[in-house]
Amino acid sequence: MPTLYNVIRRPLITEKALTTREVEGSLVFEVAANATKTEVKQAVETLFKVKVESIRTSSFVGKERKRGRYSGYLPEWKKAYVRLKAGEKVPDFAAEI
Repeated sequence: MPTLYNVIRRPLITEKALTTREVEGSLVFEVAANATKTEVKQAVETLFKVKVESIRTSSFVGKERKRGRYSGYLPEWKKAYVRLKAGEKVPDFAAEI
């Protein structure tokens, strides 16, 4: 199993993610492209000491980008919506925003 910090890359702090946190009580993370829901759940519960109710994931294909005559692709990545159980405290990084 990869380390916890390889599974969870970073929290996503966007308008959509903040709205999701307020309305659904879910946190949004960028995770490793090959991470499973079980690995994400274990990583979140271990790192933030909270209980996870459910996880939804979505994968994104890298888009082609051009800069002048050069072209390349953005990397593929994966997003995880982590819903905390009722009564769980939101981790500090998300509460201050």
